[in-house]
Amino acid sequence: MKQRLRNFGLHLAASASILALVLGSLFLGWYRWPGWYLALVTPVVAVMTGVDVVLGPTLTLIVSSPAKAPRTLARDVAVIVVVQLLALGYGSVQLWNGRPLYYVFSGGILQMVQAYDIDPDDAARARAADAPLAPHWYSLPRWVYAPVPATAAAPAPGTLPPDYSTLPSDYQALDAAAAELRAHLQPVAAQSYFIFNEKHRLQERMRAAGLADGEANTLPMTGRGRPVLVVFDPATLRVVAILKGTQGSG
Repeated sequence: MKQRLRNFGLHLAASASILALVLGSLFLGWYRWPGWYLALVTPVVAVMTGVDVVLGPTLTLIVSSPAKAPRTLARDVAVIVVVQLLALGYGSVQLWNGRPLYYVFSGGILQMVQAYDIDPDDAARARAADAPLAPHWYSLPRWVYAPVPATAAAPAPGTLPPDYSTLPSDYQALDAAAAELRAHLQPVAAQSYFIFNEKHRLQERMRAAGLADGEANTLPMTGRGRPVLVVFDPATLRVVAILKGTQGSG
């Protein structure tokens, strides 16, 4: 039993350390709030944790029989480790490809743009043109403005307008949108992206943070899941809070 527990402990420590390194790097670099929430990465992280920290060490505990030959035990553990590495690699690639790159103000709202939202050709054109806000592999999330071109035609009746939020060649600093952004700020009660309970919860959170919940100082930001509320200082347009309307902290 002592050998089983020792192998289990070593396997658990190694697996947890590697997973913490991978997830910590991704979260500290790209998935800081509200990135992880808007990108809906919890299921991917749960699977990675389940395989690498729970399943792998548990299987090592099971196969570590004192009666088993060392070579056979090494083979069994190696198979377990390969499966863990495959799961870790798959999850890491998914998180990397879906990493948040931009928080874009366009068309009157804020949108999170992830790496796979941007067409590779558009990204290459932006880099070739030396666009100041072009995406690179090392780019961290940035707040930008994607203006609607002055020559853009009005959408046909019954159709959605074109989405300019994923064209990095046209990105500008968020400061360039000051007048348009300020014109779209609304009180929480006027935001149509949130249902009644969410609005009530957001108002409570704003009051708890000492923020005026009746002023025109908020915009919704959308992603893969429920939107969050971005609270601005109307005078400086500095982001002072990012709140979610669902249960729980944040």
